[in-house]
Amino acid sequence: MSEPPVICHLTSVHSPHDVRITVKECTSLRKKGYGVHLVHLGSPVEPINGICLHAAGPLEESRLQRMFFGVWRVFSVAVRLKAQIYHFHDPELLFVGLFLKLLGKKVVYDVHEDVPRQTLSKHWIDQRLRRLMSKTIEIIEAVAGRCFDAVVVATPYIGERFAAINRNTFVINNFPINGELAGDASLDGERRREVCYVGGISVDRGIKEMVSAAEKAQVKLILAGEFSNAAERAEVESMPGWKDVEALGFVGRQQVREILTQSIAGLVVLRPIVNYFVSQPIKMFEYMAAGIPVIASDFPLWKEIVEGHECGICVDPLDGGAVAAAIEWILDNPTEARLMGERGRRAVLDVYNWEREEEKLYSLYEGLSGKATV
Repeated sequence: MSEPPVICHLTSVHSPHDVRITVKECTSLRKKGYGVHLVHLGSPVEPINGICLHAAGPLEESRLQRMFFGVWRVFSVAVRLKAQIYHFHDPELLFVGLFLKLLGKKVVYDVHEDVPRQTLSKHWIDQRLRRLMSKTIEIIEAVAGRCFDAVVVATPYIGERFAAINRNTFVINNFPINGELAGDASLDGERRREVCYVGGISVDRGIKEMVSAAEKAQVKLILAGEFSNAAERAEVESMPGWKDVEALGFVGRQQVREILTQSIAGLVVLRPIVNYFVSQPIKMFEYMAAGIPVIASDFPLWKEIVEGHECGICVDPLDGGAVAAAIEWILDNPTEARLMGERGRRAVLDVYNWEREEEKLYSLYEGLSGKATV
């Protein structure tokens, strides 16, 4: 039996500790016996779970510098590794993927977000240029996507677009690893008067409404994540409700578990922006996995998940009062809140878990392995 091919994952944006890339995909492939490398920007990092990590230089603060110099350094390191299969995770690496195809390599494009729709809400892009840039990105993805050996997408909605481009499209949802964040159910009665939010923090992701709701409901809001920019952080820190906030910055997975274990509910009240409507935020499923109720935006897809499994409350994300009312309901109804948490945990165990998704990843690589070139 021939040796499994060497796989090289590439990112010019994400951390080498990224949960989807490293903790899930790379770790699953390493567990299956593949030789796995990850090329990233930033400081050198020791191997994780048997994955060889390669720092391709610093992560530039300027987006333009990263998209030119950073991308080139990632490509240079990747080529030297002489892997048989390359799996890249950022749209700015599309041309790197095409060059690798010209070198005779098998290439997989992993699409985490609906980038064309996401571009329409990027505040750092001049509003007059957003629609043009969105269309340009969509065209580039469509043309390049046809050239790759496979496309991996993080949600069914993105999958519909790429399935029409590349017949070898795999929907591999970014669901939690079973057991990773599950708290001790016996501690439910000891949870603190706290709610939490885990992930990137911004106005579009509902930070103002969350701070306002925490003040009205008289609970502490625990934030585990980084602000998108300093100006938004300064604006939010000036709000009266900031006194009820504990901002921890980026935290490791063990601390995320501890935060979820002590919280009465998890918040995911993203504002109604086009690319959020059909997204599947991992934080929502992580709250469910931890066995705590979810307070989520009332988008149709999210209502189908949260209300369909009776594991939380959906609210108007623009109404801080509605978010506060949901928190107060959970405080006033601890028995039903505990049942909500149990139903969410069961839904993750049965449906929304990484163990089901990694089987699709294995299927993809089994198909590529027999055709990989050296």
